[in-house]
Amino acid sequence: MAIEPYRRIDVSKQGTTEIAKFKDKKILDETALDELRVELLRLINDRQGLDLLLHFGNVEFMSSAVLGLLGQIHRKMGTLKGKLKMCNIHPQIYEVFKLTNLNKLFAIHKDEAEALSKF
Repeated sequence: MAIEPYRRIDVSKQGTTEIAKFKDKKILDETALDELRVELLRLINDRQGLDLLLHFGNVEFMSSAVLGLLGQIHRKMGTLKGKLKMCNIHPQIYEVFKLTNLNKLFAIHKDEAEALSKF
């Protein structure tokens, strides 16, 4: 069995789409954020045309710094002509996306099945 290369995300594949499920319920401290940044950038790793779905099902709380990381990932995916979608965001976290207008920047879907159908 292969060693899991990621501590902060579970990565799976559905068709041509990579799915990254956040493992942590709370993404609050700098260490977790730094590890998450490294892992997501390693997953993207200059892969042209990558379809990536970020699955927030486990995440109950996250610091505002995570929004900055998501912006960075969004820009990197755009540079690589990839598609980025998000799903299963808890209502209280989605409110933060709405307050910051990030719900207009990011493609956010109710659940994994809906998001996968939109790639």
